[in-house]
Amino acid sequence: MFKQKARTAKFVLFYLYTKATVKATSVFSRNLEAYNQDLRVIVNKGSTRSSKTWSTLQLLYSIAVLSTKSRLISIVSESMPHLKKGCMRDFENMLRSDGKWNPKDWNATDKIYQVNNSYIEFFSADQPGKVHGPARDILYINECINIPYETYRQLAIRTTETIFLDYNPCYEFWVDEKVLPRDEAVLIHSTYLDNEYLSPAQVKEIESSKNDTEWWQVYGLGKTGSKVGLIIQNWDVVTTLPSSYKKRWIGIDFGFTNDPTALIDIRLSEGELWIDELLYERGFDNLMIAKHLEECNVPRETTIIADSAEPKSIREIRNCGWKIEAAHKGKDSILTGLAILNRYAKHITQRSSNLINEYKNYRWTTDEFGNPSNIPIDRFNHSIDAQRYVALNQLGQKGDFDYYIGK
Repeated sequence: MFKQKARTAKFVLFYLYTKATVKATSVFSRNLEAYNQDLRVIVNKGSTRSSKTWSTLQLLYSIAVLSTKSRLISIVSESMPHLKKGCMRDFENMLRSDGKWNPKDWNATDKIYQVNNSYIEFFSADQPGKVHGPARDILYINECINIPYETYRQLAIRTTETIFLDYNPCYEFWVDEKVLPRDEAVLIHSTYLDNEYLSPAQVKEIESSKNDTEWWQVYGLGKTGSKVGLIIQNWDVVTTLPSSYKKRWIGIDFGFTNDPTALIDIRLSEGELWIDELLYERGFDNLMIAKHLEECNVPRETTIIADSAEPKSIREIRNCGWKIEAAHKGKDSILTGLAILNRYAKHITQRSSNLINEYKNYRWTTDEFGNPSNIPIDRFNHSIDAQRYVALNQLGQKGDFDYYIGK
């Protein structure tokens, strides 16, 4: 329950202003109510398309418009690509739809939008100078489940007023243990049914996945998912790669139109794997992949292991001067590669947002009783396939390969 507090005339005017100027969902109204209660932390937990992000952006813009003092509002996510495809794009679309976007107010270099005498800045949590930098008035962390607790803490102690958090609850994490138990925090739960502006086609598409129990739990009902059935084990998120390592490989899973090409950097240091996402994009042909390897400063002598189903692609990249080979595939090679990966402790860089998302969602299929099988789902596996190829060729032990080399 929200703390009860009489609204001031300022908040009444604020409410009337926002209701008159934005197409608001009930999620917006609940966030406005929480903000009016002077709560320290407002946590938005919910399903896909529930308007968590859009509503929070609407509220932050309204706060900036009506502020009688100069305010700095920081909008943060785990990486700049995630920000550009998410909050920054939504923010511009939101203002354009209301006829309020002014290109002159947008500093594209510093990613700052000026609203009267206030500023709304966008930066990623993988920028240490920003995380440990100057204070702000209001903080909004989008998909906070993707950043470490220490990053949140550093941002929070530099925030003088309200903190907004949102996420899809794939599993329990630091918000459940360290934030929500506090008296000054409130949880706002929402689902796609709280978004009155979804089209019937969007609602139908979401509800078509009701039979996918785990997916529906998180992305349909907005409830905390279970770790039962998760395939990838023994991993965490780190800010940087080690400066020294014993071995290094690159894994490639090819895609183009429908699937992304995944380019994964894997380093072995002190018996553990350190993994970084170099590419996760559609529309990359083989020459573009070769050029991207060069742009990432990958040494030419680095061994690259790629999907053996595309020998032409492997040959074209080899012709560009790269040391590339086909992955060893065969009967049960998927399960074998996954088993090899799970032998190692894995440290994933914070900027590897797509890789982290796959780790959180790649599961075993389940039977009619919800029990995991030994068959992986054929989704959330592009970067994981690239890692499997490296595991099969470089990390396996003698017995791992007996089944397909005939010994």
